This record gives sequence, structure tokens and C-alpha cells, in this order.
Amino acid sequence: MTSTVLPTHHRTVKVRDHEIAYREAGPADAPVLLLLHGFPTSSHMFRDLIPRLADSYRLIAPDHLGFGLSAAPSAADFDYTFAELAALTAEFTEALGLDRFALYIQDYGSPIGLRLALAHPERITAIISQNGNAYDEGLGTEAWAPVRALIEERTPETEEPVRAIRSLDGIRWQYETGVPAEYRDLLDPGAWHHDAALMAREGQDEIQLGLIADHGSNFALYPAFQEYFRTSRVPLLAVWGEGDQVFVPAGAEAFRRDLPDAEIHLLPTGHFALETHAPAIAALIGDFLARRVPLRP
Repeated sequence: MTSTVLPTHHRTVKVRDHEIAYREAGPADAPVLLLLHGFPTSSHMFRDLIPRLADSYRLIAPDHLGFGLSAAPSAADFDYTFAELAALTAEFTEALGLDRFALYIQDYGSPIGLRLALAHPERITAIISQNGNAYDEGLGTEAWAPVRALIEERTPETEEPVRAIRSLDGIRWQYETGVPAEYRDLLDPGAWHHDAALMAREGQDEIQLGLIADHGSNFALYPAFQEYFRTSRVPLLAVWGEGDQVFVPAGAEAFRRDLPDAEIHLLPTGHFALETHAPAIAALIGDFLARRVPLRP
């Protein structure tokens, strides 16, 4: 007995004259799941998840501007803030004719996606948060110390520790930390080498320092995100790597404070949970969306 695996298409679309690369799979008339990646990766992080859900959903995963295979205009030519990336993402969805979709948010994808939800709550059918934080208690103290110092004052001294975050060793740390020994050999070293190569391109230093310094704007919006949860009662599934030291499990548990029906699953892995637990996460998403978001109108 064989099963059909639907192909993943690699496409581009122009938004504000910038080429935005994205992956797409699934039936054109199926409910849409918009996959928003985090730092320092791209839609590449969804390579194992997309084929597992494409039989029932239309999955669309853009590379944020400055990331992956999307255009990367210099920091002098584009205002790299989370607000601008969220606005660009909204325009991306409009360019593709998406008027209703569920969100998958991870890391940077969380403030980008939740800003999109604040601006267009009527478009959001559900949220899947995979280590996508919206609460102060979800911020790992040690991991965020250099970022908080940069937010407080941007100087050569505060920039240098943050630069290390996007080095090969810094990126590898994000993939490996918190992953138990029995799952370590599921990690693909090509993933962090892929990310590190893209992060080493000309212009990335100013792009990434600017975005990291803008995290203060995300923290300031946490109360608004939480109010959105309370007023919208949006169906929410948290599938969280419990070993993540960047966004710690308390951030997942906190969703229940504003969304009592939130479904929370802590998995024995780290920040990039799909690297080790894509089959389990796909099963949880499929079950959640089938119950909370009808497959067809």
C-alpha cells in the first residue's frame, strides 16, 4: 500500500517590488495554513512538516524579507522592524488572495504573525504556536540578557555578543540546546550550516542587529497580543520544545491564562522542534485543525 505525497512548489511573488520566496503545497481550495519562520532560518524549517499536511491543507511558507531566498535589501533601503515585516507579510497574503488562514508561528514568526492578527483579526482561523512567545515569563533569562542590553543601549560593546548569536556556533547552539541525547542524531547538521551561510551574506550584520534591537517593540505589544487572545477566543495549539532556553515552557503554559481552551503540548526537544518531532507535531496539528477549523466552508 502506498500513499501519495503532494509536491512542494518553490515560488516567488513581488511585494513592494521585493521578491518574496515561498513554499506552497496542497489543494488550492483547501483551508490555508500560513507558516511563519523564526530567526535565523527560513521556510526551510518547514521542509519536513509541509508534506505531512498537504493532503488536507494548503500550506504557504514565505521567507521573510532579508531571510532565506527572499530579497535582502540593505538596512539603508528597507526599515527592518517587526512592524514593517508584519505589514509586508499582510501584503504578501493579499498578493496571493488569502483572506482566511490559520497561523503557524515560531520565534520571529510570533510577533510578525500576531501583529498581523491584531491588524486583521477576521482573517485568522486558528493559531499554532511552536515556541512562538507572547508572554514575559516565556523569555529565558540567560538567553535574553545580551538582547536586553542591546535594547537598553546600542553600542559596539552591546552589539558584539549579539553578533555571536548568528555565527555558526551560535546557530548550532539554538538547534542542539535542550534536545535530549536520544534525539540528537535526528538533528540534521545541514540545517544550521544552511542558516549560517545565509546569515553570512553581505548586509546581514546591519539587518539582523536592527531586528534584534527592535525586540523591545515586541515586548511592548505583549499586553495587546494577550488582549487579542481574550477578545477573539482564537483556537490555539501550542506545540513547544520544552528544552528551549530562548522561549521557555512557561511561555506555552501562559496561553491558558487568556485562552482557557488552549491546547498545550510540551515535547522532549528544543527550540527547533520540527527537526526532531515533525511527525508528532504534524499529527497534533492535523487533529487540532480537524476539530477546531472545518476542512471546508
